[in-house]
Amino acid sequence: MKKVSVIVPVYKVEKYIKATVQSVLDQTYPNLELIIVDDESPDRSVEICQQFNDPRIKIIHQKNRGLAAARNAGIRYAQGEYLGFLDGDDIWLPEKLEKHVEHFENSPTVGISFSRSAFIDEEDKPLRIYQMPKLKKITKADVFCRNPIGNGSAAVFRREVLEAISFKDNVYGVEEDCYFDDRFRMSQDIECWMRMVIQTPWQIEGLPEALTLYRVNSGGLSADLLPKLASWESMVEKLRPYDPELISQWENPARAYFLRYLARRAVTLRGGKSAVDLFNQAIATDWRILLKEPRRTLLTGGAAYLLWLLPQSLYQQIETFALNVTGNNQKRQILQEQGEH
Repeated sequence: MKKVSVIVPVYKVEKYIKATVQSVLDQTYPNLELIIVDDESPDRSVEICQQFNDPRIKIIHQKNRGLAAARNAGIRYAQGEYLGFLDGDDIWLPEKLEKHVEHFENSPTVGISFSRSAFIDEEDKPLRIYQMPKLKKITKADVFCRNPIGNGSAAVFRREVLEAISFKDNVYGVEEDCYFDDRFRMSQDIECWMRMVIQTPWQIEGLPEALTLYRVNSGGLSADLLPKLASWESMVEKLRPYDPELISQWENPARAYFLRYLARRAVTLRGGKSAVDLFNQAIATDWRILLKEPRRTLLTGGAAYLLWLLPQSLYQQIETFALNVTGNNQKRQILQEQGEH
C-alpha cells in the first residue's frame, strides 16, 4: 500500500486547525503521514496540533515565509509516493484519499487527481453550493483560463509530477529545491498547476464527488482584489517563456475569466461598485466569455449590478433564493455523475 503525505501549512488558523487535522486522521486510507508546517504562527494553532497523539503526525517549524514556502518545506520532508495539500481551515471527507489513490491505480496516465469542493462557512455550516469544474479531457487552456482544480485543498499528486517541475532557488540565503514559487504570495496555486501541464505529460482528472470542504471565511476572502490581479499578471509574465504560443493565444480570455472571478469575490465582500467595475472590465477584455459561459457570466454580472442598485435587504433575499436554486441543481448533477462514475 503506497504512502500518502498530507502537508498542512499552519498560520493563524487556531479556530479551524483541530477539525482540519482530525479530518486527515479520520481518513479511511490508513497509510499516510501528516506533515504540519508551522509557518511561525503567532496564535495557538501549533499548540492545538501538539495535543494530538498520533505517530503519523510530524510537526516542522520555519520562519514566516508564506504558503508556498511552507508547502515546499513539507514536500522536501515528505516520504509518500502521493502528496496532498490541505489548507489549515479546510476539511477532507473521510474517504477522500482512498478515492484518489484508487483513481491513480486505475488511471496510470493521471498525475493530478482532484475532487469537487463543497463550500462551508466559518461555523462549519454547509452553504449548499459547490465548485463545479470540468472533470475530464482537461487541456492546458482549461487550466490557464478556468483552473479546474479550484483550490489548493482539492488535489492529490503523484510525487513524479512534483519532481518533474522542481527547480533550485535561493530566496532565503540558501539554495533549496522548490516546487511552488516562494516569490508568489498570491496566485501560487495556478502558477504551479500551469508549470505541471506545460512541463510534464501527466494528465489532470477530477472526481465527481465533493470530497473537500472549502471554507469561505471573512479573513480568507481578502479585500485586496487589485493586488490579486497584479499577482496574476506577474504569473502570466513568468509563464510566457515556458509556452509563448499558449500564453499568446489564451491570455485575453484567461484575464477575462480572472476578472469575472474577482467580480464574484467583490460580490461576496458586498462591494457593489467594485463588482460592477470588475465585471465590466471582464467583458471589455474578452466579450466572448458571454458566449462560452453565458449562464455563469450573466449570473455574475446580474449579482454585481443588483448588489450595486438594490437595498441590501432586498438583494439578500434574491441572493438566498438564487443560491438555493443553484445548489439544488449542482447537487443533482453531482449525484447523477457519481452514478455514472
